[in-house]
Amino acid sequence: MNQHSLLAPTLGTPLSTAAVKVMLLGAGELGKEVIIALQRFGVEVIAVDRYANAPGAQVAHRAHVINMADARELRALIDAERPSIVVPEIEAIATDVLIEIERLGVARVIPSARAAHLTMNREGIRRLAAETLKLPTSQYRFASSLSELRAATQEIGLPCIVKPVMSSSGKGQSRVDHAAQIDAAWDCASAGGRVALGRVIVESLIDFDYEITLLTVRSIGRDGSIETHFCEPIGHVQMAGDYVESWQPHPMPALALAKAQRYAKAVTDDLGGTGIFGVELFVRQDDVWFSEVSPRPHDTGMVTMATQWQSEFELHARAVLGLPVDTTLRNAGASAVIYGGCDAQALRFDGVGAALAVAGTDIRLFGKPESFVKRRMGVALARANTAEAAREIAKSCATAISPIPA
Repeated sequence: MNQHSLLAPTLGTPLSTAAVKVMLLGAGELGKEVIIALQRFGVEVIAVDRYANAPGAQVAHRAHVINMADARELRALIDAERPSIVVPEIEAIATDVLIEIERLGVARVIPSARAAHLTMNREGIRRLAAETLKLPTSQYRFASSLSELRAATQEIGLPCIVKPVMSSSGKGQSRVDHAAQIDAAWDCASAGGRVALGRVIVESLIDFDYEITLLTVRSIGRDGSIETHFCEPIGHVQMAGDYVESWQPHPMPALALAKAQRYAKAVTDDLGGTGIFGVELFVRQDDVWFSEVSPRPHDTGMVTMATQWQSEFELHARAVLGLPVDTTLRNAGASAVIYGGCDAQALRFDGVGAALAVAGTDIRLFGKPESFVKRRMGVALARANTAEAAREIAKSCATAISPIPA
């Protein structure tokens, strides 16, 4: 991608010939916030998702429902809408189409078509980090059959973690402590992958003290060159691979933070382009291991709506548009997930007033059209003098809200 093409476009009026048009591929709760941030700059936004009335579709200028992993469907929609910029927000996308439209100059892909392709499955990004960039990672093997999985677990050793090469929010992930659990892990990974690739990654366990998300922003500086900015580290708790709470800042030794930033810069420099990246790392004292990277806002980064002058969504929008960014922390804060708690087509939320009566709290209800017991339907946010205090407030805020089938 030509460096000049990364510079800020002349912003215009949406729904006019002067509009800057951005297409988001994936319009969930993270995409919704990106759309709102883009619209504040007068950008015309087209939301695309696999189901109707996705959160982002409810606020976009236009919305389409397609199978984004279908190359013909995706290319036909891009040709019809002719966006200036395409922003992938999920993994399950026909990335060959993105590579083609970028090569032909049809649209700019954020952060780049190569980044979308490499990070769409864990194999591409793990091989890049461990084998090309030589970053510390857990031991790993890949398997394409149950017999290969059994062999891989023997090589890695038990206990280990089994994940689909292509999934999100911990779906299809399981821990294998005993050989008798291997068959179930294969079935879990097969059912939980976003695309039925029939391939899994087996990872050794790392004895880490904590895991962080280091939001890393590549943006255009005043001289036209790309600059790298880091947000303060975000700590988080996961259950079955799915984020349930996060907080910022997470304290780290200076040496460990320097390593984390160096690893994050190495990966994001290689992926290229502009935008925000969610880099996940394991930390034990001064030791740091690379885990994963998402070339888009990260679910644990929702805490930044309560902590930073510019949230991760505003940072992404600005970087996409070639505008200046500011990753400064405003105050400590935390987030806690609000689950649906039931299977229903529509929900009412009781207790919102009581939850927000506590000073320093806020919530986001995503507006998803269907609820599941463990589907993320909202997030509680809290700010406080310390991250620990904010965590308690955020969890209390989340538990005060009761989703009820409508």
